[in-house]
Amino acid sequence: MWSRAPNMPPMAGRLLKISSVGAAVFGFYLYKKFDFNDLSIVRFGRAAATTAVISYDYLTAFKKVQYGTEKYWDLRSEVHRRSAEKLRNLCCANRGTFIKVGQHLGALDYLLPEEYTSTLKVLHSRAPQSSMKEIKQVIREDLGKELEQLFMSFEEKPQGAASLAQVHKAVLHDGRTVAVKVQHPKVQAQSSKDIVVMEFLLQVVHWLFPNFGFMWLVEEAKKNMPLEIDFLNEGRNAEKVACILKQFDFLKVPKIHWDLSNKRVLTMDFMEGGQVNDREYIKKHNVDVNEISRNLGKMYSEMIFVHGFVHCDPHPGNVLVRKCPKSNKTEIVLLDHGLYQVLNQDFRMDYCRLWQSLIKGDMKGIERYSRRLGAGDLYPLFACVLTARSWTSVSTGISQTPVTQSEDVEIRTNAARYLPQISELLNRVPRQMLLLLKTNDLLRGIEAVLQTRASSSSFLNMSRCCTRAIARYKRSKTKSRARQLQISLSEAVSLWQISLYELMLWIRSSVLTSWICSLLSCLPYTH
Repeated sequence: MWSRAPNMPPMAGRLLKISSVGAAVFGFYLYKKFDFNDLSIVRFGRAAATTAVISYDYLTAFKKVQYGTEKYWDLRSEVHRRSAEKLRNLCCANRGTFIKVGQHLGALDYLLPEEYTSTLKVLHSRAPQSSMKEIKQVIREDLGKELEQLFMSFEEKPQGAASLAQVHKAVLHDGRTVAVKVQHPKVQAQSSKDIVVMEFLLQVVHWLFPNFGFMWLVEEAKKNMPLEIDFLNEGRNAEKVACILKQFDFLKVPKIHWDLSNKRVLTMDFMEGGQVNDREYIKKHNVDVNEISRNLGKMYSEMIFVHGFVHCDPHPGNVLVRKCPKSNKTEIVLLDHGLYQVLNQDFRMDYCRLWQSLIKGDMKGIERYSRRLGAGDLYPLFACVLTARSWTSVSTGISQTPVTQSEDVEIRTNAARYLPQISELLNRVPRQMLLLLKTNDLLRGIEAVLQTRASSSSFLNMSRCCTRAIARYKRSKTKSRARQLQISLSEAVSLWQISLYELMLWIRSSVLTSWICSLLSCLPYTH
C-alpha cells in the first residue's frame, strides 16, 4: 500500500508512514469529536453562499419579463418561494440565532410576501435539540451541581425544543413537578458572531438592491438577543407581568424557582395545557374559543396601552389553554418571557390615540398620530399594516366593517406588491413599533386559527384600555385636584358609554332577542 521513493532513507520512509497514519487518525478524531458547524468561517461561508445565490436569482430572473404582466407576478411568486426555501435551509443548517431570526420573519404575515412567511413558519418545528450530555454539562456549569443532586427525576426527552433552548420536565426532591429550561450550549458563543455576519450580508444586499430596507431586523436582533439569552432577565419579566396582570384570574404565569436558575438555566413550575392553535385539544376539553380570544385581547390591551410592558413572542407554543379542574373556567398559560418591549410614555399615548382613531374611523386622527409615530406620507400604508385591513375598511372604521376573506387575500397580495414601501416604512417608525407589529401579527394568526378574527369584544377592550391609559396620563400631568376630578369623571362617562354599547351589542345578538323577533313575526297583523 505504501511505496517509498527511490533513494529515500529507511528512517525517513518510516517517519512518513507514521506521520500519515497519525494525521489520518487525528483527522478522524476531529471529525467525530468536533462539530465543524461551530466554526465561524463555515457558518459565514454557508450564509454568504446562500445570500449570493438568492441575490443572483433576483438580479437575473426578471430580465426577459415585462413588469406588471401576469407572467411577471407568477415568476416573482416562484422566485420568492425558492428563495424562501434556501433561506429556510440556511437557518436549519446554522441553527441558533439564524433560526430565531427566521422565526421572526415567519411571523410577519402582513408585512412580508406569503411565500416567505409560509415557508419560514416551519422553523418553529425545526429547532435543534441538545443531547443529554450537553444538558448535564450546562446544568453543572451554571448551577454548580450534578443534575442528580438537584432533581429526583429528570425526563431525557424534552417537552419542547426552541432555537435557543429546550425544556425538560423534572421532579424536585420535595415532590414538586417543574419545567427546566436549558440553553443550547453553543448559543452564547455563536449569537454575537452570527449577528455580525447577518449585518454584513444585509448591507451587501442593500447595496445590490437599494429598495431592500431590512436593516432594522439586524438592529432589533443586536438589541434583543443579549436579553433573550439571559434567563435571569426572563425570570424577572415573568414575575413583573404576573404582578401587573394579577387582576386577571384566568392568566397563569409559572412561578420561578430562583435557587435553581441562572443565566442559562431557568426552573419554573410545570403547567399542563394545549397549544392555543390545537383545535383538537380545544374541542376535546370543551374550551370556549371566543373566551380565549376575548381574554387574550384583554391581556394584550392591558400590557400595551396601560402598562407599556409587552410580551412580544405570543406564538402558539408560548400560549397554552386549559380548563381549571376546580372552577371549570378557561385559563391561559403564558410562557417564554425572554422578549418584552418597554414602551416610553409619549409613544404609548400616541399609539393609544391612533388606535382610538382607527376604531372610530377618524381620518384626521389617523393621519395626525401616524405622522407622530414616524410614518410621514406613508400613513395610509401604516394604518393598513397596523390593522391588517384595507384602506376602505380603515376609512369606514375597523370596528364597523367585518373582515372578509377577499379583504384578507387583498392584504396579503399587497404585502408582496408594496414590499419596497413597507421596507421604507419599517425603517422610518420607532424601533418600539417593530416588535408591536410582530406581536400584532402573531395574535392575528391565533385569531385566524380560532376563527374569532376582529370580534367586537376585542375593539371594546382596546377602547377601555386606551381610555384608562390616557386618563391616567392626564392625571399625572396636573396637580389641580379639580382638574383630576374632571378627568376621572370624563373617564367614567367614557367607560360607561363603552359598557352601554357592549350591552346593546349583546342584546342585538342574544338568543332572547331572536326569539322575541320570531314571536312578534308570528303574531297576526292588525290595523
